[in-house]
This record gives sequence, structure tokens and C-alpha cells, in this order.
Amino acid sequence: MTEQIRVVVTGAYGKMGREVVKSVVGDPTLKLVGAVDVKGKGTDAGYLAGIDPVGVAISTDLEGLLNEVQAEVLIDFTNPQAVLRNIQIALNKKVCPVVGTTGMTEDDRQAVAKLAEEVGVGVVIAPNFALGAVLMMRFAKEAARYFPHVEIIELHHDQKVDAPSGTALRTAELISEERKPHHQGAINEYEKIKGVRGGNFEGMRIHSIRLPGLVAHQEVILGGNGQTLSIRHDSIHRESFMPGVLLAVHKVQQVKGVIYGLENLLDL
Repeated sequence: MTEQIRVVVTGAYGKMGREVVKSVVGDPTLKLVGAVDVKGKGTDAGYLAGIDPVGVAISTDLEGLLNEVQAEVLIDFTNPQAVLRNIQIALNKKVCPVVGTTGMTEDDRQAVAKLAEEVGVGVVIAPNFALGAVLMMRFAKEAARYFPHVEIIELHHDQKVDAPSGTALRTAELISEERKPHHQGAINEYEKIKGVRGGNFEGMRIHSIRLPGLVAHQEVILGGNGQTLSIRHDSIHRESFMPGVLLAVHKVQQVKGVIYGLENLLDL
């Protein structure tokens, strides 16, 4: 058997982190060597993930952990306040980050790209690791060539802290590669309640819904004369993201610089 890839998971106490831990442990080509979170210190990561104990306790000190475990890949599902520092710590330890945390700014991504180039370590950052969501974004980009009037509705659970979602922003960015910025709706349109028309990205409107019971969902609605086209993706369980995460873990050590978007690792 080929040597296992040594993996550390940050955000291991959270719902996504627990799912990542379970998937890493279940992949015979990977070895979980560390788990980090601000919560649950000392708790076995396997226990949190709902599987048998794995002998890896939650640590609160990422840098100290990386000094001990000789990790090769860091999987980060934390929050916008922690992710940049986690990536920087990993890169300085020559550990390849695979990042699913959304809410990073363009300045953050540029700082990561600069450091990754300096240290010669690859990084994968993906707004969404669900393969269906990647296809949804790709199809929306292609459709926008013919339907330039676009609105994006993204729906997530009520504990998501950033809005709009990284997926919605990435969708709008991809569409903007095919569509020139322009105003949508009536020229004299006005809002009786501020913000009711959603956020404005080059004329596209993005709407964010946050409700308990949701996981991650997005619909792209494109309008034309006498017709509309809707492209929708629904993640009904967090396991939907795991094939994409594992794909990135297996490829990130061959990446040069920063790859932004899982579509860049797929043969599309």
C-alpha cells in the first residue's frame, strides 16, 4: 500500500469538521494525525464524529501540533476570523492547506498566494466542495451567454455567519466572465424596504436566506424574453461535500500556488 497522506483538520469540533474527520478516517489512503478547534480540547475527534475513538484528541494549538505530527495536508473548515492565520501557520510549516472556509476577502487570498509562492507550497481554496454545486456554477456561467439577466438565491442554515455565501459570490464571478455589467429591472426601481432587492454584483442581484433546517442550497434564475431558466443545487447533508474535499486532499501536493475553485481540479 502507498504511504498514507498525513492530515490535520481544523474546525474539527464543528459540524463540517466532524464530517471531514469521519471521511478522512474512512479513507485508507489518508491518516488523521491531528484535530484542532477552540472547543472540545482533549476530546477524541473520532468520538465527536460519531465513530470509534481514533486516538487523536482535539488541540487548541495549531502551530504546536504541526511541530509534533509531521502533517502534509491541513483541511480547514473554521470561520472567516481564523482561516487566514491557520493557512499562514500551515504554509510556514510546509503543510498544504485545503480550505472550505468561506468569507475570505480578496486581500486575504492575495496574501495567501504571495506566501504560497514564497514557500513553494500548494493551496486549494473552494467556496463549495459539492460536485453538484460545481456543475451548477459551470452551467450557470454557460447559460449567462444567452440569458444575461441573472438573480442568485442562496439558502443556508441559520448559523452561517457570512453572507452572501462563497458559492454565490463564486457563481457571480464566473457569470461575470461571460456577461457584461448592466442594470437589471426597471430604470426607476426603488426599495420600500432597504435591501429587499438583495446585494448588487455588477447588476446581478444576490439574495441570502438563513433558516434552521437548511444545509446549503442555491438557485440561479436567468430571465429572457418570454422564458426563464432555473438551475438549482441542494446539499441535504454535509456528506455531499466530502468527495470534493478528499479529491482536493489527494491533489493539493501537486498544485503550484493557489487553486481557487474545485472546478479547476476537475476534467470539465
